[in-house]
Amino acid sequence: MNPAHINPAHINPDRIEHGTTVVGFIPLMDCAPLAVAVEKGFAAEEGLDLRLVRETSWANIRDRVVVGHFDAAHMLGPMAVASTLGVGHLKVPMAAPLSLGLGGNAITVALGVWDGMVTEGASLGASPRALGEALNKVVRARERAQKQPLTFAMVYPFSSHNYELRYWLAACGIDPDRDVRLVVIPPPLLVDAMREGQIDGFCVGEPWSSVAVSVGVGCIALPTTAIWRLSPEKVLGCRLEWAQRYPDRLQALVRALYKAASWCQRPENHLELSRLLAEPRFVGAPAEILLRGLSNRLRLQPGGEPQLLEDFYLPASHAATFPWVSHALWFYSQMVRWGQIAFDPDHIAQVRATYRPDLYRLALARVVPNIPDVDAKIEGAAQHGPDGFFDDVSFDSSDVPAYLRQLSGS
Repeated sequence: MNPAHINPAHINPDRIEHGTTVVGFIPLMDCAPLAVAVEKGFAAEEGLDLRLVRETSWANIRDRVVVGHFDAAHMLGPMAVASTLGVGHLKVPMAAPLSLGLGGNAITVALGVWDGMVTEGASLGASPRALGEALNKVVRARERAQKQPLTFAMVYPFSSHNYELRYWLAACGIDPDRDVRLVVIPPPLLVDAMREGQIDGFCVGEPWSSVAVSVGVGCIALPTTAIWRLSPEKVLGCRLEWAQRYPDRLQALVRALYKAASWCQRPENHLELSRLLAEPRFVGAPAEILLRGLSNRLRLQPGGEPQLLEDFYLPASHAATFPWVSHALWFYSQMVRWGQIAFDPDHIAQVRATYRPDLYRLALARVVPNIPDVDAKIEGAAQHGPDGFFDDVSFDSSDVPAYLRQLSGS
């Protein structure tokens, strides 16, 4: 058969009819607004026929958005930026008009690694600095014993998980490219990889850290919100071309997801939400484990009592749905810092054009009170402030090179 004559419907089973908006997602707790938008009727109220498609890996999400199988997706924030810049894959400009919440990630280590960290002075709930220094001593002891370096997994090269893990390691004296080994594993497979002894730790979104604790293979060393409070995470991402072709549909999708995120934020809905997400068509993890993440109360070690982690996961509060351009530029700064791309002043405009607070305001002007009237802010401006970094380094997105010089000590 001539490929030019193949009916796209025959190779794209998820697009079921004209007018259906197809959105891909990964089985993670923060897919909650998508699930709720469909199941609680927020999408229907906006006139959307919304179809959700569960995927396993972030590479699949990227590819299926790029080739048009998905109209939009539950997308890693840095993935949208990388696609716009053409880093690591095809150059396909993206638009991110909505954030899908703040936080929700944790760094989990195998029990043997945790025991070694405890021997070196670590304790549950200790500061990121103290925990990192203990891990550093474990790393150096392995070097002296001529053992293989520890292997840590993250979910995708262009992800907040990769950058948060690297940020913590580097700030605590561990070179993430020389002192440990970093690999990519899809979120649902991380627990199995740790159980099989193939990795020593990972950074992932809930519920997979809690699942590792529940099955007795890992200990949550720290939430990434201890590294950067109110840290950015997923976005609603779509091709810029699709956003321009279907502006009304995109605005309706943004409104539906905003309303769903607000529903997810309310504590009285968490039990119902945990049961919904527990269904195999969404996350497929036990409801009681999902409830811990939704309630910001995680069990950090097997057999331990749940601990309150303030602002661990925020679907809507603290402007959690607003697509701050400064978040996109911080992601870009980390791409440059870790050699994924060389800094180019021309990149700044492209990155700014990926996160779209203008589209957010357009869709939600009559729905949301007090929408931020600026597109960017200084991240971590106040020491130990509401969105501070644990090392007290702030990020001014108006001068990315100066920030990078500060991190390098030059």
